[in-house]
Amino acid sequence: MTDREEMAFDVVVVGAGPAGLSMACRIMQNAQADNSNISVCVVEKGSEVGAHIFSGAVVETTALDELFPDWQAMGAPLNTKVTTDEVFWLGSEKTHRMIPNWMVPKSLHNEGNYVISLGNLCRWLAEQAESLGVEVFPGFSAAELAFDAEGAIEGIITGDMGRSADGNEKDGFMPGMLLKAKYTVFAEGCRGHLGKQLITQFALDKEQSPQHYGLGIKELWDLPTSQSKPGAVVHTAGWPLGEDAGGGGFLYHLENNQLVVGLIVDLNYKNPYLSPYDEFQRFKHHPVIAAHLKGAKRVSYGARAIAKGGISSLPKMSFPGGLILGCDAGTLNPAKIKGTHTAMKSGLIAADTVFAALQQEATSGSSRPKQLVDFDQQIRDSWLGEELQQARNFVPVMHKLGTFWGGAYNWLDQSVFSGRLPFRFYDNKPDHACTEPAEQHTAPTYPKPDGVLSFDKLSSVFLSNTNHEEDQPCHLHLNDPDIPIQQNLRIFAEPAQRYCPAGVYEVVEGQSETTFQINAQNCLHCKTCDIKDPAQNITWMTPEGAGGPNYPNM
Repeated sequence: MTDREEMAFDVVVVGAGPAGLSMACRIMQNAQADNSNISVCVVEKGSEVGAHIFSGAVVETTALDELFPDWQAMGAPLNTKVTTDEVFWLGSEKTHRMIPNWMVPKSLHNEGNYVISLGNLCRWLAEQAESLGVEVFPGFSAAELAFDAEGAIEGIITGDMGRSADGNEKDGFMPGMLLKAKYTVFAEGCRGHLGKQLITQFALDKEQSPQHYGLGIKELWDLPTSQSKPGAVVHTAGWPLGEDAGGGGFLYHLENNQLVVGLIVDLNYKNPYLSPYDEFQRFKHHPVIAAHLKGAKRVSYGARAIAKGGISSLPKMSFPGGLILGCDAGTLNPAKIKGTHTAMKSGLIAADTVFAALQQEATSGSSRPKQLVDFDQQIRDSWLGEELQQARNFVPVMHKLGTFWGGAYNWLDQSVFSGRLPFRFYDNKPDHACTEPAEQHTAPTYPKPDGVLSFDKLSSVFLSNTNHEEDQPCHLHLNDPDIPIQQNLRIFAEPAQRYCPAGVYEVVEGQSETTFQINAQNCLHCKTCDIKDPAQNITWMTPEGAGGPNYPNM
């Protein structure tokens, strides 16, 4: 057994995203108001807070208003209010139609919201957390769950540093630490490595629909001053995805003459030849989008999976020894295409719940309750639960009826009935199971990148500042190394080489054999492979701490 250093806290939070940092800030606010002494630690696998944060992002401030009512005076980096809000239907690579405001579901209206960098907001939240007494540890990956003798979670083990690719200890090897806690809170973001294990270990998704996902691909561009329109928001539906896949595009003008442009591709698509990355490159050539990019320079690139199943796919969020929050559980509101405010709200409710449990333990002298049984009901009784309930049909109806008729239903449901139509739709088919054999499909013809609006994968990965120590164990584990060539290539033309937006997976044709190559150093930590592999043969695990992308202000 590895000899590990141990540190003990009242609360350990895994992930310095909006959910985890909101939880940490609120519980310390509660402790200060009660004159209590509580120790809280936040571990973050990115090299710094914000390095792995990836979102659109148009943000609703509902939860931030609750956490820091005077956030504007405190200097929170929300400076650009939405000024225009347009939605387009793209009929083809050249045609489009602006959708009148009254035809856009009310849930997608953005009046009063802010266009922000979520990474910068998380950096600011981390500063507030530290000022309240939270210990924030960036560069430490939470690699393993720690269990007590009765099977409850008692903390996490951080990843070893300094192992070679074959697993041996290199010079300077440092074993991971055991961070023990009375309560451990998991807020890793979508398809969290440990969150996935917790959901299975404690059957948290029993009787729920499987989670559904989209892959969000995004770029940050510097604009000429004359092109900048701070606060302008554009969303699109239709081309280039059409009938091949669900999803849509977005384009937001930030402050400082910057713009973000992106495409979300639903991961329940059928055609194994479809490449979300190449669909995004095509998307930027549409006249509606290209007009905003004229004379601009691309400065950053990234990708991340999005949990969008809504309340039908929301697992139980409490388990013996802790809680799972935010996008780790799947609290994004798909009807709004927003998850920051809901993730933060889950963190606020978690903080109040854990604080009450710690106070009960302190005053009664009893040991900690094994499970915070009230938490899930508190989520459902809050405005977060109400939002998710109103959006319960948004995703499954799109999957069942398609973009046009599903969109028509959602307009009626969201705009006229406020999400209260007395019907319930479900989609119980996992995204990976939607992939059909290659023989049933033809491969799209994707144009060669022009180096002006569209680019190749490797130059894009370069702009993500992704870096992994090459001589370390591969963090992309094949449960069966033979499946990619013997099964996936034969049946599905091995879709990993196309669904990955970073060129991690390659099928290499040799003189004597065909091999499956994993370029783990390119990995953006988007988790798409863990989600979309038709054989569910790829498991994403945490690499050494600080590895992965280093997003500037995505």
